[in-house]
Amino acid sequence: MWSKVPFGEGLRAELGTPGRSRRLGSSPRSRVWRVELDGAPVVVKQLVEGPEAEDRYAREVAALRIAARARTPVVPALLATDPGERVLVLEQLEHRSPTGDWVVGYAESLARLHATAGERDAGLLPRWQGPVQADVDAFLGLAETLEVPVAAGVRGELEDLVHRLRQAPGHALLHGDPCPGNDLHTGDGVRFIDFEQASLGSGLTELAYLRIGFPTCWCVTAVPEPLLTRAESAYRAVWRAETGTEPGGGVGTGPGQDLADACAGWLIRGDALVERARRGSGDQLARLPVRDWKWGSATARERLAHRLAVVGALAAGHPGLRGLGRLSTELRRRMLTSWPGIRPVPEQRR
Repeated sequence: MWSKVPFGEGLRAELGTPGRSRRLGSSPRSRVWRVELDGAPVVVKQLVEGPEAEDRYAREVAALRIAARARTPVVPALLATDPGERVLVLEQLEHRSPTGDWVVGYAESLARLHATAGERDAGLLPRWQGPVQADVDAFLGLAETLEVPVAAGVRGELEDLVHRLRQAPGHALLHGDPCPGNDLHTGDGVRFIDFEQASLGSGLTELAYLRIGFPTCWCVTAVPEPLLTRAESAYRAVWRAETGTEPGGGVGTGPGQDLADACAGWLIRGDALVERARRGSGDQLARLPVRDWKWGSATARERLAHRLAVVGALAAGHPGLRGLGRLSTELRRRMLTSWPGIRPVPEQRR
């Protein structure tokens, strides 16, 4: 019934009286309805009470307002808000089945999204938070447990990596969870939804999703190399057209070198092996030698094996990560020997 939709007097005065409604599927952190307003559908989303609910709501509202600057739309239009009830009213968009080369259009829209923010937006959203020292210790602890030798200098490489990622330049609007499922493929291009984890930082952090396998997502996907190359090139071309700069803002770094840092950062984060509700609850890499677990389309060991392969290849040409590259290759070899049931992660979007 429409009466169950949190559509208060303020929203009614601004948008009118809601008609028929239908509850839609959503995460446990929100409730979502499709509602008729003057015969036209809109989406009503309410952030439910819980940890950081106010922060999640504020992030989503701020991100949608920043993203609305895009010349080519990359998000649904934000029609109205009710901060007291943590409610957003959004444009209704019709999602189409993604095409076989969906990741190219995804990458173009991701670049447009990232390019909507700039230095003037500092403080409107938190800065992106990368890996920390505890992640370095946990990753090297996994190597020790699996009896893979760690060469002198690797710890220093990882500590330098953490520092570089913390200091990475950029004020791109980062989605925070740009997963398949949070992208709507419409007749006018890809648009993103669910910005509860939005932040500001280097766009390379999320461009890396394509290569490292969508690390915060249930549907890990290994994009085939020819399609991956097209998508990364499309991202860079759109970013240059929108900003007049190179992604990442670095000088003298090639496509592989700048992505290597971002991918290595995702590799060493054990929390990127579990769903959001379990992040911050312990050392996930320490659990891995004892047991494997399934999350979405792959197991934790399968996810890690994929990431090790990616970083092993990328880091080989990175002057600050060669030791990590060799360690990643050896760790993956040991995993495949110890656990022969590990399968490649899916190449097809699910």
